[in-house]
Amino acid sequence: MGLFDRVRRGRRQAPGTTRSAGSGDRAHLVEWARARTGVEAFVEPPTTVTATTVVLVASTGEWTRRRCPDARAAHDLAHELGIPSYDAAVVGYPRRMREWNARVAAEQRRAREG
Repeated sequence: MGLFDRVRRGRRQAPGTTRSAGSGDRAHLVEWARARTGVEAFVEPPTTVTATTVVLVASTGEWTRRRCPDARAAHDLAHELGIPSYDAAVVGYPRRMREWNARVAAEQRRAREG
């Protein structure tokens, strides 16, 4: 056993490679969507550094993002969950998501400041 064999065995994948979607990603999305109301799906196209992802946004603006095998799988999941899906590159993100992000950031600032 070489000096770096233990390090290599612990590495999940080579640096610079895009992680693919797994069953844990799908399970998270299903559980998250079922626990909230007014959820919509926003499918993000793949880039050079990320795979296709889907952002689920609840009526409160709370959101989560996970990888998907491809855009069709993301839209199919939304259909299965009975929620609308959109191409994020075409329609953008809802205002409530940005407002939720701003509220959370303000709360974190206040907590740090004491």
